[in-house]
Amino acid sequence: MHQTPLHEFHVSHGARMVEFAGWHMPIMYTSILDEHHYTRQHCSAFDVSHMGRVEFRGPDGLPLLERLCTRNIGQARPGMCRYSHMCRPDGGILDDVIVSVMEDHYLVVCNASNREKLLAWWAEQSRGQRVEIIDRTFETAMVAIQGPEALETMGRLLPFPIGDLKRYRFKTGIAFGHDYYVARTGYTGEDGVEIVLPAKFAHVAATLLLSESESLGRPIKPAGLGCRDTLRLEAGMPLYGHELTEDWDSLTAGQDWAVDLSKDFVGAAMMRDLQQAGLKRKIAGLELDGKRIARQGAAIFADGREAGVVTSGTLSPTLDKNIAMGLLAAAFAAPGTALEVDIRGTRTAARVVPLPFYKRA
Repeated sequence: MHQTPLHEFHVSHGARMVEFAGWHMPIMYTSILDEHHYTRQHCSAFDVSHMGRVEFRGPDGLPLLERLCTRNIGQARPGMCRYSHMCRPDGGILDDVIVSVMEDHYLVVCNASNREKLLAWWAEQSRGQRVEIIDRTFETAMVAIQGPEALETMGRLLPFPIGDLKRYRFKTGIAFGHDYYVARTGYTGEDGVEIVLPAKFAHVAATLLLSESESLGRPIKPAGLGCRDTLRLEAGMPLYGHELTEDWDSLTAGQDWAVDLSKDFVGAAMMRDLQQAGLKRKIAGLELDGKRIARQGAAIFADGREAGVVTSGTLSPTLDKNIAMGLLAAAFAAPGTALEVDIRGTRTAARVVPLPFYKRA
């Protein structure tokens, strides 16, 4: 099992550690509920070093990424990031990634569970091309600072201003003779940044981050994967293995905004045909009666017939509502549609609602 560069930090701060995608990761420090509310109200730090960080270098780096990504990468200038999917020819989603355009290369951040699969696929797809694909995952650390106080607090702690940084933009700096990267991205529905830095400086940087923010009177507290999941679900953000899988395509997953069908990419032909024919299934948001949580795989019924399956569910700490996302037959995916969800043998009333469930003011 892999350990992130912040493993000792987690253990010394009392984190409860679990296995996740082949990594030993903190699920919580105090409680999922406390960490969730603190992130929504203030600012939390998440170790996301388990995610893959891979460089694409060489003259064929951009053409390759254009062919692999559902988004138009060539339109992005240095300093910009693009969220995208990478798909099979039949449209099945291999992963969702963020591609950052550097001055002389591209940085692709992918999910931990898919890194090895993607490395093999990229090697196959790049055969004979002038591109070097370099896995930097184990040389670097990645930390997400998220919450309404994140930008102001980090603006006072970093050596350069970030208040003018737009969403999906990044800046780079040098510390101790090494490059680091700060992007205005995140996965909680709150504002914030994600920082990539050399692995050997991660523990010192995290310790300073907590102590210096405490000195400012705006303490950043560590948070685990548990509340990261409840936060992203409230914000209607898809998670690979749940709303995104190789079993369906980006349009069915409700991510058409991340698909540019005016260009050719692996899976584009299938998605054009699907768009023309009309979607048969859609990812939709659900609110359920009561407090019993609908877990992934729970059957969804409409008019007594099975109409879909739950992909994610939780009791929303912010909204105090039972929420879920599910893959539904398109005929039943319109907001307001009455449904039932089978929760361990009991049918529970539910209704389709617009996504996201929560949106920051």
